[in-house]
Amino acid sequence: MKKAAYISLFIFLGMSTKTAAQYQPKNISQTDINKANQWVDTTYKSLSQDEKLGQLFIVALYTNKDENHINQVRNIVLNDKIGGLILMQDDAAKEINLVNEFQQKSKIPLMIGMDAEWGLFQRIAAAHKFPWAMTLGAIQDKNLIEQMSAKIAEDCHRMGINWDFAPVVDVNTNPNNPIIGNRSFGSEVDNVINSALSYSNGLQNNNILAAIKHFPGHGDTSTDSHLDLPVVSHSIERLNKIELAPFKALMNKGIGGVMVAHLYVPSLESGKGIPASVSKNIITGLLKEKLGYKGLIITDALNMGAVANKYKPGELDAMAFNAGNDIMLFSQGVSEGKKLIQKAIDKGDIPQSRVEESVKKILLTKYYLGLDKYTPKNPENVNQDLNNSSHTNLVQNLYANALTLLKDNKKLLPLTGKQIYYVPLEEAPYQTFANQLGSNIIIKKASEINSIPANSTVIVGFHKDNSTAYKPYKISEPSKKTLADLTKNQNVILNVFGSAYALKDIDISKVSTVLVSYENNDDSMTATANAFNGKTKIWGRLPVSVNDNLKAGMGIDLNPSSASNTKVSSTVFTTSKQQ
Repeated sequence: MKKAAYISLFIFLGMSTKTAAQYQPKNISQTDINKANQWVDTTYKSLSQDEKLGQLFIVALYTNKDENHINQVRNIVLNDKIGGLILMQDDAAKEINLVNEFQQKSKIPLMIGMDAEWGLFQRIAAAHKFPWAMTLGAIQDKNLIEQMSAKIAEDCHRMGINWDFAPVVDVNTNPNNPIIGNRSFGSEVDNVINSALSYSNGLQNNNILAAIKHFPGHGDTSTDSHLDLPVVSHSIERLNKIELAPFKALMNKGIGGVMVAHLYVPSLESGKGIPASVSKNIITGLLKEKLGYKGLIITDALNMGAVANKYKPGELDAMAFNAGNDIMLFSQGVSEGKKLIQKAIDKGDIPQSRVEESVKKILLTKYYLGLDKYTPKNPENVNQDLNNSSHTNLVQNLYANALTLLKDNKKLLPLTGKQIYYVPLEEAPYQTFANQLGSNIIIKKASEINSIPANSTVIVGFHKDNSTAYKPYKISEPSKKTLADLTKNQNVILNVFGSAYALKDIDISKVSTVLVSYENNDDSMTATANAFNGKTKIWGRLPVSVNDNLKAGMGIDLNPSSASNTKVSSTVFTTSKQQ
């Protein structure tokens, strides 16, 4: 990555509290910086204390809920003067209309955020789905990830969104992780760093703020923090080597936000059961002071069970701010939170300078994102703008570059013109793959495998449910048996349309060819069929260690022009240009 592409880190705010590190647009001049500082100072002085405190809160807006919910949000925007919204499900045009309304009525334009890790599809079903991070982690040309996030940034602008709460930089070392998994770039620190930097640059170089998450690292947990408080019991040495490593590496790359997780990490927080998101030791002591991060610090959603089951709304917000967060996300107690923060200020427990520090960082970010003024968005044709051929072409290219060939002992790929049998297994749709393979394919049900002539080439497709990133990856016992039966007298190509972890307890010793496609949707199936037919190169690398035999970094190159030009590789993630 060229030096000019990095977003510079330090900005002097000209304020009495301290210097702040912050997101800056590309190629910004000193004159622009001076204008920004002047706007921040002038705006800050114009705000009442209540309005200043309001900037610290972001609440959720759902358009698939009733008018009562929308009116509640409307009242919070108007009465509590909040700093922003996080858009949830589901109607893009309605969201645009509401954001236009709320922006017009806000003294300081709102920061509009969304969880859009795999694009706006994560919240808006009509949008086009981009690959999950685990799929992206298999891609060797990390510039493709930057192209993807630049397209996500374009979609964000279309919606009036300023902040994509992405990328996830958790190192997923636990195959049983119920909440990260597919959302992680993988189990290797360097790959996570390179992939996340590309993702962040694609956003921020296009004027959409990024947020690396979930500090101090959610990759080795077995509990879903939406439900309960996970515990990360590793030593300081291990945390520095794995969990904290991506955050430490990326903090000096100008990334505008860090999101703090609801995790209990005993080696970082001596107070029993205190989540990182409300831990002063972790946020102020480690993140701000020891690691020196001065950008925006935002909590994970405060409605999540890990903290919402333990603390009252408002009380939780005040604790989070006191710990060092700048923004309380998904607040469920704005009014009470503001009162408790002010009470702590009046008692001397929180200095007013903390409010000034956080609010000025928020205002400066808003200015650099163009929120010193607001231009309304047009809701017409928004669904088409979020889902068209430009998305399809990009996404299929991403899936094509992620495809990972783990074995091809009998050189069965690319497919020849002879007759091929195809046995789809598991629970998800498969017809697109069958259609794209061509007319020489004969589909057989599992119950019909005995009718396949001996020594035939048989594709076995493990088609896992792709409806959410959290679906189980495990393969059923009947599917395992069908695979084992076919390997007795057939030349088998096993294709995993799902997480690579699906191979964790699969015996592939007698399977000639194994390819991982990572996901089961029309785009991934089309990309896989094209590769099978020799139209595109296969050169992805396994982003996670699956078991003792399938390690991160494994993969075989297969060029479209020649099936014999293959090379097994155990080197991993060194082809990135972002070194």
